[in-house]
Amino acid sequence: MKNLCFSHFPALACLLLLAASCSPKIAQRTRYFPQQQELVKQMPEKENLWIFIMAGQSNMAGRGRVEPEDTIAHPRILTINQEKEWIVAKEPLHFYEPKLTGLDCGLAFGRELLRHVPDSISIALIPCAVGGSAIQQWLGDSTFRNVQLMHNFEEKVDLARQSGHIKGILWHQGESDATDELIPLYPAQLGKLISTFRTYIGDANLPVLIGELGPYATPDEKQQRWHRINEAIHQFADSDQLIRVASTSDLQHKGDDVHFNSESQRILGKRFAEKYLEIAEQPTGVYSKP
Repeated sequence: MKNLCFSHFPALACLLLLAASCSPKIAQRTRYFPQQQELVKQMPEKENLWIFIMAGQSNMAGRGRVEPEDTIAHPRILTINQEKEWIVAKEPLHFYEPKLTGLDCGLAFGRELLRHVPDSISIALIPCAVGGSAIQQWLGDSTFRNVQLMHNFEEKVDLARQSGHIKGILWHQGESDATDELIPLYPAQLGKLISTFRTYIGDANLPVLIGELGPYATPDEKQQRWHRINEAIHQFADSDQLIRVASTSDLQHKGDDVHFNSESQRILGKRFAEKYLEIAEQPTGVYSKP
């Protein structure tokens, strides 16, 4: 019998090479990633596209496992791809860290919000979060993991407002600032950053939704520092009626004591939507109930 080589079975060779190049962990992480993108054929009217910027570090960028339910698209929930094209949103939304990115809270936020807005409204989610980024790096427009943080934010804002109206920012960040030296500075720096965001967008009354750090950090000293960051977030939020904080006290990690698991990301997205609606219902004269 002749010795067989891969040249006799090219398709098999490709499969074997692919399997060899992918560890089980990577294959599991990307198992349900969408294989195709659906470009938006007809954009909504500009006044009917509500845009939300997602910024911060890894728990906003998403590290949860993408599951089939997270890739069921809704024609009124949009996002952008790496080529800056408008596409129908499917998880994962973030694309800056392809070897790490997973499920974030964006699609869950959009789905919940759609339940409370007129049928004429579409939701757009603009990914800007980069894992591991500290708040001073955002303020200093540092290049981190190959992304110039503030410049990228501004670039995405410029792109977004050509097609719709920016209605809010979703922010989750703080793990990288949870040190004894940096925590006392956090409320003032967060205030400066939110002011910078609002100034560039051109809306001093822009709603900002902030997620608490998770309740699961170990060891205890680290959890105490995360708790102090959460206290700093609430301290800052109490000074601004157009900022809301989404609780994470009952959420779970994915096994690494750092990142929200998939179910927690979906819950967090829903809570962000509920907090946005609280702001929308305020009799401020700026935002009325959708």
